[in-house]
Parts: sequence; C-alpha cells; structure tokens
Amino acid sequence: MTTIKTLVCLANSRKFSERCVAGIVYSGQKEWIRPVGAGQHGEVSQDERQYRDGSEPRVLDIISVPLLEPQPHSFQSENWLLDRDYYWEKVGRVGWDELLALEQRPRTLWTNEYHAYHGTNDRMPVEQADTPADSLKLIRVDRATLHVADEGFEYPKRVVRVRFRYGDYEYALRVTDPEYEHLYLAKSIGTYELGESFMTVSLGEPYNDFIYKLVAAIIERAKVETGGNA
Repeated sequence: MTTIKTLVCLANSRKFSERCVAGIVYSGQKEWIRPVGAGQHGEVSQDERQYRDGSEPRVLDIISVPLLEPQPHSFQSENWLLDRDYYWEKVGRVGWDELLALEQRPRTLWTNEYHAYHGTNDRMPVEQADTPADSLKLIRVDRATLHVADEGFEYPKRVVRVRFRYGDYEYALRVTDPEYEHLYLAKSIGTYELGESFMTVSLGEPYNDFIYKLVAAIIERAKVETGGNA
C-alpha cells in the first residue's frame, strides 16, 4: 500500500552513477526519510525521482514522495522503499527561517578520531556500523572552507572537500552535493571560503572496511536569502 510522505528535500546527492535523496518530514518532528530505489545500493534513478514535468527535486523543495514500506539497512535506519509507479510532486519551497526550525544539534558527528589520508574525522570502522542510531544530520556552521585538490597517489583525482569546526572537533569531509561539485571542480585548485551554512551530513556505503561521512548538501545562507538556491 502506497504511503505519501511530504518532505523538505535536504539532499539530492551523488551516489555511484545515480542519486541519494533524503529529507525531513514536513511536520516539525524532525523525522528523516531516505527513499531507496531499485539500484544495487538503493540509489535512486532519474526516472524514479522525477516530477511529472520531467524535472527533479532540488534541495529546499517541499516534495510529496510515494513510498511502500520502511526498509532500514544496518545504520541507515531512515530508508523507505519507493513506489516507482507514481511521480513525485513539488508542493513548495522553504527558506532560511524554516531551516532553522529543522536544525539538529548533535554533540558530535557520530564516532570521531578516524581519518582518511586527506580527511579529518571523516570515517569510522565498518564494525561500528550498528552503533549509530541514524545516518543523517542537518547541522549549521558559522563558516566553512571548500578545498579543491587532487587526491590519490597512482591516479590522482580532483575532489571537493569541506573543512569546518563543529562542537569540539574539526572535520574535513568529501562533498557529494552535485551542484557544489560541478561548480568547484571547474575552478582552480585552491581554497574557497563559505559563510554561515547548513550541511546535510550522511554516512555512506561501507568502503574498504570503513564508513565515510559525506556532505550531501551545502546550503549557504547568503544564497538562500538572495534567491540563489531557488
């Protein structure tokens, strides 16, 4: 039986060759939902995530999503199976004030003290996969720095990583927000400053015995208030 959930879209991020979409239920309860599709790892194809006019959800859209049943998987407790027979529907947009009402204030971003070569507090051992009660956070930071650099050794690849301080910890996490990846991968290697921003932080799929923390969406206050994210 199909269940319609109305969400504030807070991620439409890159996941393998498709997307990971996630949002908070538009009811004030701060309940996260991650619709999962037919992909091997639950990734959502373009056909599965589109509106009737062929466009797709953007971060800050209020969207009605047809779902079949909860489908939690390990630490990804927010997963719901999509009903692929129906279009998604855009019913509105939110602004900065509404984001403030959705803000979460976790003490920390899951387990810290595990670092990849280019990261800081950006991963946790896969044997801790059953420890987190959730896999998505919406946090606000006063400032952040985007770093564009070649990462890797034998075959370096250009990546975008965001550095910020949250609570008592420093973080340097990979960005999988496709809009920010597209914009900043076109720039020169270097460092770029961001002002006050919300970030959707997600735990990704296990890789080489670790689970990585990813920034699935960046929402800059300056852009929201000037209509840049419209």
